[in-house]
Order: sequence, then structure tokens, then C-alpha cells
Amino acid sequence: MSTAASTFTSQRKPELLGQTVVVIGGSAGIGLETARRARAEGAKLILTGRNPESLQGAASELGVLSSSAFDATDPASLERFFRDLPATIDHVMVTAGRPHYGRLLDMDLEDARRAFDAHLLLTLRVARNAAPKVRPGGTLLFMGGTGARRPGIGLGIASTVTVALPALTANLALELAPVRVNLIAAGFVDRVAARGRTRKPPQSASRHASYSARRRAGGRRRARRTSHVQHGPHRRDLRHRWRAATHRR
Repeated sequence: MSTAASTFTSQRKPELLGQTVVVIGGSAGIGLETARRARAEGAKLILTGRNPESLQGAASELGVLSSSAFDATDPASLERFFRDLPATIDHVMVTAGRPHYGRLLDMDLEDARRAFDAHLLLTLRVARNAAPKVRPGGTLLFMGGTGARRPGIGLGIASTVTVALPALTANLALELAPVRVNLIAAGFVDRVAARGRTRKPPQSASRHASYSARRRAGGRRRARRTSHVQHGPHRRDLRHRWRAATHRR
């Protein structure tokens, strides 16, 4: 029986065979790992990143169709990138941008504007530029978060973005159908490459990450209710799977 199962696995058709996947922010972290998984499933990759050296390393490792180093929050660069893409692509994932921490009353207003631009306006710009390129049934996939769902000192901007992104994603899904628009709500990620380049999260975020790690280490299995916010034709299936998981506990 195990031999039959292994034979079936080895003969499984790659899920993304022949499809073109664009990863904006694909030179490191979640974006790079997603690109690796997509390549393993037969996808043709197009990567972007802010750091040319990191992007070149990722592109060489994965054998991509093309790569482009630019700041995704720059509207002109983003528009030019999508304009130069092939006529049709299948999926776009956006992992560019990072959380912004700081007290609202002490924050420079220009810093706040840039923080919103790097998440909310970037999402809107990607959707507008990608819409003519993504095939019907293709996907736009954005990254959100869960660490700032509760208010806390230093979490004002992050909390606002966390709340706003699901609403923005849901409305884009309605306007862009049959293209699917999804949002992944990732938890706190302690990425070694990011240390020293980003501001340290406030103490409340660190405590949240530590508490979550202790719960996982204790072996308590729970349904991941907040790990994936999905909009479009498959959201009902996700609700059914979550209910089934909770009933089995």
C-alpha cells in the first residue's frame, strides 16, 4: 500500500506546470520561499526585489524567466514593470513592504504616509496594473498580518493596515472577478535577514509572538482561523474545512 501511495505521489502532475507566477518581493523571506515552492510545482517565475544582489542570487537559484530590481512603492517603476510583462500571466504574489511601528503622536506624518503607501496603496496599484495581464481564473495574492489586530502602544499604523487590508481585498475581488483576489494574514515572522534593518517590534508584539510560540511548543492543535483570509469563489469551501476541523477536536 505504501508503494502504491509513493508511486501515485511520484506521478502527480505539478499543480503549476506551465503557469507564469510573478512574485513582487521575491528575493528573500516569504516571497523567496513561495517562489521555490512554485518552481517545484512547475511554474515559470518572474521575480522582483529592492536589493539587486539578493534578487540576482534568487534568480540564479531558481532559473527564472526574468527579474527586475526596483522599489515596488514607486508608482512609475511598478507601472513600467507590469507594462513590460508578457501578454498574459497566471498569478501575482506581493510580499513587498514591512510593518511600521511607532507612537502615533510622535510619528512624522510623512513616515505615516509612506507606511500606508507601502501597504494599502501598493495593493491598489498592483491590482490596477495587473488586471489587464492576469488571465481569468488567475490570482492576485497579498500579504497582511495578525500581530496588530489588538490596539497597543506603537501599533497604530500596523493595526490600521491589518484592519483595512481585508476590506480592500474583498472589494477588489468583487471588481476583478473572475480573477481571484486573496489575502494571507501571516503571524509574527522573526526573519534573520531582517534583523538590524527594521525597527524592533514593540514589546506587546514580542510578547504575542512568544506566547504563540509557547502554545505551539505545547502541542495544542487548533484550527488556523486567522492564517488565511480568502475572497472569491472558494471562500465557502474554506469555511466548511474550518468547521470540520473544529468538530474533530
